[in-house]
Order: sequence, then structure tokens, then C-alpha cells
Amino acid sequence: MLRKTQKSVVVGDYLAKVSVEVDEDTGGWGPTMSGDDVRKLQEVRRLLSVGDMQAASKLAEVFELKPVRVA
Repeated sequence: MLRKTQKSVVVGDYLAKVSVEVDEDTGGWGPTMSGDDVRKLQEVRRLLSVGDMQAASKLAEVFELKPVRVA
């Protein structure tokens, strides 16, 4: 059974939520992703690492992470 989910990719101060499909009927090997979804995750990671947020945002929802300082 295919199920839609989101995987997170974190590079530096950026987080991307990438929509993928996982197949839960893989005969005991656990959920798996298609090769296309794996390549999409790798491409988003590459785009974030080179700072191409515009291209990354076409494949995923991109966020900038900021630290929270508590006194």
C-alpha cells in the first residue's frame, strides 16, 4: 500500500519538507521509497547546500531555522 508522507532534509540553517510516497507492502523489509523520491530528496539536499532556495522551493517546502535564546 502506498502512503504519502513528508521527509525532512536539514542543511545548515535550512529545513525542507519533501513530499514522498512510501510503500509499506515490501515483504518484511519495512517501508521503502521509489528511486525517483530518493533522487528528489538528494536533489533538495544539494540545492540547499549550494544556496539555491528558489529551485529547492519548487521541490519542497523550505524553512529557515533560527535559534531560540532563553534567558
